[in-house]
Amino acid sequence: MDQLLALRVFVRIAESGAFSRAADTMNIPRPTVTKLVQDLERHLGTKLLHRTTRRVSVTPEGAAYYERAARLIGELEEMDEGASRTRAQPRGRIRVDVGSVVANMILIPALPGFRARYPDLHVDLGVSDRPIDLVGEGVDCAIRGGPLPDTSLVARRIADMDWVTCASPVYLKARGVPKHPSELMPRPAQDAGKRRVPGHAVAGYFSSLTGRAFPLEFHSAGEQMLVHGQVEVAVNESTAHLSALLAGVGIGQAFKFMAAPHLENGRLTRLLDDWTRPRQPFHVLYASNRHLSAKIRLFVDWVAEVFAPFDDR
Repeated sequence: MDQLLALRVFVRIAESGAFSRAADTMNIPRPTVTKLVQDLERHLGTKLLHRTTRRVSVTPEGAAYYERAARLIGELEEMDEGASRTRAQPRGRIRVDVGSVVANMILIPALPGFRARYPDLHVDLGVSDRPIDLVGEGVDCAIRGGPLPDTSLVARRIADMDWVTCASPVYLKARGVPKHPSELMPRPAQDAGKRRVPGHAVAGYFSSLTGRAFPLEFHSAGEQMLVHGQVEVAVNESTAHLSALLAGVGIGQAFKFMAAPHLENGRLTRLLDDWTRPRQPFHVLYASNRHLSAKIRLFVDWVAEVFAPFDDR
C-alpha cells in the first residue's frame, strides 16, 4: 500500500463526502480509491468511514485521524515547496471558481500575464454564478461578490465595485425614460377585472440556489428604495443578464465595469444618476482548514493586483 497516497485519498473523501468526488478531483480510478481506503483501514485495524448508498461520513476514529492526516499532508507540501523554491519556479495546478462576467471581462484577459510570470503553474477555471463548496468540490479558491457566503472561509477583499442603472435605447424608445425609481413599480389596473396598464419592465436576476429574485436597490439623500418591478424576463447568470439588458428586455443594474463599454458605444443608456446603489465587495476565498500553499498564495496576490484597477473605493 502507498500509505501517503492512501492518506491523501482519505483526506479528500473526508472533505468532499464522496468516493467519486475524491476520485475525480485526484484523477484516480474509483476502484483504486476504494481499495486504498480499505487497505488503510486494514492497516490501522479500525474503521475510518461510514458508507451508505447516499453518503459517506467519518467515524469518531476517522475524525481524529483526519485532523492529524490533513496537518501532516500540509506540512509535507510546505516542506516540498520550501526545498524547491531555491531551484525552481512554483509548479502545479490551481483550481479556481469565478463568476462568468468577472471571468470573461477581468480574469481571463489577464491570465496570459500570470502564465508568463509562472509558466509551471496551470489554472483550471470553473466559471459559474452558483454557490460552491470549496472543500467538498476540491477547489483551491473562489472569487465572489456580495456578502460572504460562509464565515468558515478565509476572505481577502480585492475590490468594491460600483453599479449603474441602465437600459438599451431600443427599450427606452418603446417604454420611455424613468425619472424616479417609483416609476419602475408595477402599475395596478384601474378597475377590478381590467388588465394591468403596461409600465416599465425590469430585467430580472434570480438566485441560482434559491430561485429568489433580487430587487433593484436605490439610495439618495438618506432615502432607500427596493424595487422588484414588473419582470418579463429573468435570468440567473451575470453574462446572460448583461445580454438581456442589451437586448432591451428591461431596466436593470449592472456593475460599472461591465456596462462601461456599452455605455460608451451607445448600446446602453445610463439612468437615474441621482440614485446610487451601495458598492459591492469582491473577495477571493479559500478554506481556513486547508494549507495555503505557495502556489495559492501567489495566485491570490496576483488576483489582488488584477482587480486593483477595478476597485471603485
